[in-house]
Amino acid sequence: MTAVVVAIPPKSGMTSAVCAATGVSRATVHRTRVRLAAPPVAARPRPRPVRALNDPQRQQVLDLLCTPRFADQAPAEIYATLLDEGVYHCSIRTMYRILDDNGEVRERRQQLSHPVYQKPELLAEKPNEVWSWDIAKLMGPAKWSYFYLYVVLDIYSRRVVGWYVGDAESAALFEPLFKDAMEKHDVPPGQLTLHADRGEPMKAKATAFLLADLGVTRSHNRPHTSNSLPLRRRGTIRSPRAPSKR
Repeated sequence: MTAVVVAIPPKSGMTSAVCAATGVSRATVHRTRVRLAAPPVAARPRPRPVRALNDPQRQQVLDLLCTPRFADQAPAEIYATLLDEGVYHCSIRTMYRILDDNGEVRERRQQLSHPVYQKPELLAEKPNEVWSWDIAKLMGPAKWSYFYLYVVLDIYSRRVVGWYVGDAESAALFEPLFKDAMEKHDVPPGQLTLHADRGEPMKAKATAFLLADLGVTRSHNRPHTSNSLPLRRRGTIRSPRAPSKR
């Protein structure tokens, strides 16, 4: 609103009336007009302090900061260590300025650089090659009562190859469901890879022995990683688009 009042020509005689109607102070409008009408002031160069380090002294401090003794320490640590030895070159802030002027303001500690590893992928090129299974918790008819939905999904076609609703979350309930799904879809041993998260039924010994007996390869999510579930269609586990039925 102040900008609208300031835009009114001062000689029009309408400033007081507009300020009264809008509630804007006339003093604020006057100060704003004076500031906008004043010519820009050129910034004066900052004078060099009398006690500023000259170029040889700055180079001496830089060489000291880059010595093997202090190469892995922060300027505050170096400053305190030198004071304990009775040596003073400059302040901590000046050390930072010298490092910044020479491109040395970075992580000064020697740390291991980890290479970029490629995320593991499961590629399904045909049906019955990669399956995934999970257990979903469903609300029951009464309070504190639940059912557990077991679902086995084909990654290639997104087809539910097996499902079961039970009253508990157990690897023992998964065994007949998975055996029935393999028999129904005629999956030969050594062809199928079964992916799952790291829940207790998925990592149970009963599940591991079952898959070993059926010749199925196990696959689990990476620890503490939420983008490895094929049900979520993330980049870690991907599948080509299924052929159209048209």
